[in-house]
Amino acid sequence: MNYNINNKGYYGDFGGAFIPEMLYPNVEELRLNYLEIMRKPSFKKEFEQLLKDYVGRPSPLYFAKRLSKKYNTKIYLKREDLNHTGAHKVNNTIGQILMAQHLGKTRIIAETGAGQHGVATATVCALMGMQCIVYMGEIDMARQAPNVARMKMLGAEVRPAKSGSKTLKDATNEAIRDWINNPIDTHYIIGSVVGPHPYPDMVARFQAVISEEIKVQLKAQENTDKPDYVVACVGGGSNAAGAYYHFLNDTDVNLIAVEAAGKGVYSGESAATSMLGREGIIHGSKTLLMQTDDGQITEPYSISAGLDYPGIGPMHAHLYASGRAEFISITDDEAMIAGLELSQLEGIIPAIETSHALAIFNQKTFQKNDIVVINLSGRGDKDLENYIDYFKL
Repeated sequence: MNYNINNKGYYGDFGGAFIPEMLYPNVEELRLNYLEIMRKPSFKKEFEQLLKDYVGRPSPLYFAKRLSKKYNTKIYLKREDLNHTGAHKVNNTIGQILMAQHLGKTRIIAETGAGQHGVATATVCALMGMQCIVYMGEIDMARQAPNVARMKMLGAEVRPAKSGSKTLKDATNEAIRDWINNPIDTHYIIGSVVGPHPYPDMVARFQAVISEEIKVQLKAQENTDKPDYVVACVGGGSNAAGAYYHFLNDTDVNLIAVEAAGKGVYSGESAATSMLGREGIIHGSKTLLMQTDDGQITEPYSISAGLDYPGIGPMHAHLYASGRAEFISITDDEAMIAGLELSQLEGIIPAIETSHALAIFNQKTFQKNDIVVINLSGRGDKDLENYIDYFKL
């Protein structure tokens, strides 16, 4: 079985472009040009140069000695938290801002949940001198205030989404509306492997630098370019897509996707899409999504603003449905405790999203010589208020 996208924009049964007629020209322009632009030597050179000199790549692959000792296995952390802007998101925004320039676009829109993608978009727009509008749910704006301030300081306009649950799903709806109204000059930088084809594939390709580096770094440290396990948290799933990309068709490498169970998978306050979702269409692609019996989207919940999305990207839906990846659900409480544990064992404060991935060691036992690579997708600066409130620090 092939786990990459096919030429019709599908991963197995999932993907495609289910879009209103008004959006067709925008999406089609991107679909017809994205691969050709990405293959241009001038594009590749500028992308790689910016990742090196501006983002600070390659990000280290760090052997977590004390964590490994505690869980009696070899745990490596891919340090995406050390990237400029503090997360993996900037890999994709650098790629997409260059894509927008090659397509002659002058105005950028984006959606954001935790704010990391919004900050990364505002950052590259400042770098390239482009107008930037970021849509963010009103609730997320309140719980991620430092990131809102960062975006404004970088020159972006942050527009609140006041409908629905006032979180990521609603911010995405607002961004799509904007794009319909401004089709000629605007490029929509989607922050995850979601949305209509070609977005899931394009974002995964820009994030694939993560797994590309893991292979080289592991070879130097363990004399193999194959870990036994690659673990990443999944909301929409761009950090996971990047960490898995070069291992997708290598079934010797086990893939583990960690979702947010919120207050419990079946508590009614959860974002565990693989457990609760059914096939449906959200934001232009066919995927697994949390919905009622009559097809209304169920409001997701997680303590992490970046994981409370009611669907997953079509690549991950296919990895789940085919059994290629193991999906594990982690509650708010489990994630928060794992975040504190990493802070105190390794001196690294992770984003709450990443803390979900770190929590799997209490659910799953690994062999002593297993090489377990966890994608440490973001740093915890933005979540300090949440940590403070939770632990009464």
